[in-house]
Amino acid sequence: MEHSFTQTIKAVLQQHFGAQADDLFERSLLLQYINLKTRSANRGSKSRSSFANLYALYVLAEDYLKGGFDKAGDYSKYEGAVFSRLFQRQRELPFGSKLQNHALNHRLNEEFKKFFPTGELTPIVRDVQTNRYWLNHNLLRLKIGRKDCDLAASIIEIVNEYITTKSAAFAAFIETCVKLKDLTTSAPKEAEAFILDLLAPNRDARLFEIVSFAVLKFFYHDQTVYFGFDLENLSKEQLKLFKTGRTNANDGGIDFVIKPLGRFFQVTETLDVKKYFLDIDKIERFPISFVIKSVESIDSLQQKLRDGAQKQFGVQQVVETYMACIEEIINIPILQERFRQAEAQGYFCRRFSMKS
Repeated sequence: MEHSFTQTIKAVLQQHFGAQADDLFERSLLLQYINLKTRSANRGSKSRSSFANLYALYVLAEDYLKGGFDKAGDYSKYEGAVFSRLFQRQRELPFGSKLQNHALNHRLNEEFKKFFPTGELTPIVRDVQTNRYWLNHNLLRLKIGRKDCDLAASIIEIVNEYITTKSAAFAAFIETCVKLKDLTTSAPKEAEAFILDLLAPNRDARLFEIVSFAVLKFFYHDQTVYFGFDLENLSKEQLKLFKTGRTNANDGGIDFVIKPLGRFFQVTETLDVKKYFLDIDKIERFPISFVIKSVESIDSLQQKLRDGAQKQFGVQQVVETYMACIEEIINIPILQERFRQAEAQGYFCRRFSMKS
C-alpha cells in the first residue's frame, strides 16, 4: 500500500541505500509496518498518529545506534536496553509526553502479527525477568544482493520526517483555532463565513469536532425539560452539553453528553458500520446520536448504515436492534442550519468562541 508519506520513506531509503532502496522497501516487513503506521502524515483527519508504536521502534533503534551495533559488535550478546530509559526517552519526543508502556510491552508486537500473520518474527524482543529490550536483528538487517542493509538509521530519519510533517499539521491546526478565536471578537461577519467553511467534508476533523460542539452547545442551551417524581413537584432544568474527552484523543470514549438527559453524542467522519456498532456496544446499546462529517442527506446516511448492518449481521432482528440505538443523525447541513439559528438569535456575536 502506498500513500502520500510513502514517497518520503522511499526518499530516505534512496539516500541510505541507493539502488537497493526499492527492493528493501518491498522486502522489509519492518518498513512495510512503518509505512502502514504513517498513513495519517498528511491527513487533516482524526486518524491515529501512531506515535506510541513508532516511538517504540525509534527509541530501540536509537539505543542500537548508540551502542554502535550498526557498524561493529555482536548485538546478540548485548545485555539489552533498560525499560525505564526507553520509556523516559519516548516521553521526551514530540507528542510523546502522555504515552504509556503498552507499545513496548506487547501492543507493537501484537499489531505486527496482525498485519503479517504468516511472519514468524516480531519487532521487539523482551526479557520479562530482567525487563531488557532489543530490536529483532533479523528484521533490522536484510541482505539485498551482496549488500547488508541495516535499517536503524533509516528508521530514525523516517520517524523524524513523520514528526516534522505532523508538527506542521498541528501548527496549522493551532493557527486556525487562534484565527477563529480572534475573528469572533474583531470581525463577526468574516468569522461567520470562516466557521461555516470549517463545517465541510474536507476540513480537519479536530476542528469539525470543536465547531460541532460549540454549535450544538448553543442550540441546546435555551431548551428546558421538567423532572420530578410526581406531577406536583417538577423542577425546570436547562439543557447543557458537555465534552467528555480530549479532542482527537482516540481514547475510545464518547465525545459529548447532554445534562440532565444523559444523551450521548459521537462525532465521526466514517461510514464504516463496524465503528458505529462498536460505539453502540461500548455503552451497552444505549441510544446514541451521531454527528457525521458528511453532506449526504439523513435518509441516505441511515440507509447506508442499515445496508452495512444487514451485510454485517444478516439477521433482521439484530439489524433492527442496532438501528434502534441510533437516536439521531446530525450531518453538516443540520449543523450549518443550527449555527445560523444561533447567529440569528445573537449568540454568535456575544459568546461564540473556541472555549464554548
